Amino acid sequence: MTKTKFSFLAIVMLAGLVAFSVTSCKKSSSSPTPTATLYDSLGGTVMVNDPANNGTMIEKGRLTIRSVVDSTIFVIAADTALNGFFKVLLSEVTNGNFSGFQALSKNLTDFVCVGTGAKNFTYGGKSMVAAHDPAQNSRMNGKADNGDFTEFEVDLTLGAKKNGVPSTAPVFQSLARIVESLRSQVVQM
Repeated sequence: MTKTKFSFLAIVMLAGLVAFSVTSCKKSSSSPTPTATLYDSLGGTVMVNDPANNGTMIEKGRLTIRSVVDSTIFVIAADTALNGFFKVLLSEVTNGNFSGFQALSKNLTDFVCVGTGAKNFTYGGKSMVAAHDPAQNSRMNGKADNGDFTEFEVDLTLGAKKNGVPSTAPVFQSLARIVESLRSQVVQM
């Protein structure tokens, strides 16, 4: 399996795992106030300036998630153990075409937002299995193995750290458990 395909698969898998593994708000029998979601702990719905889009506001939780997603994509792009899965994307970016990167970033950010409990976004992409199966996803060049998945987890940790989220933080530990739960859907070898 190529490294580019695995990287794309791993990122999509992370988003899928988060989207389908995190429970949404629960109501307490003693109080109508919902329990905070993982999305809330990532910044929630507080509106802040979007540093990537001058004059635009963004939910702080979405900004946090997008920042980690984008950083992780860049870490994987530099990781010779995984960047082979990103040949199509890297070729596009090298030629000045950022549409694939922007689409991947948005799709993964939507997926993780929904998976962490955000209510203002939807995910309309492929399932984790389909996203990581070259027969169902033309941007994948092969299937990931367990070693590829483990390397993706290392790169995700680095992407989070670049955004001030240490691997020892409870919020990161929650995300790591979700990602690991997707292993069987992403690893198809």
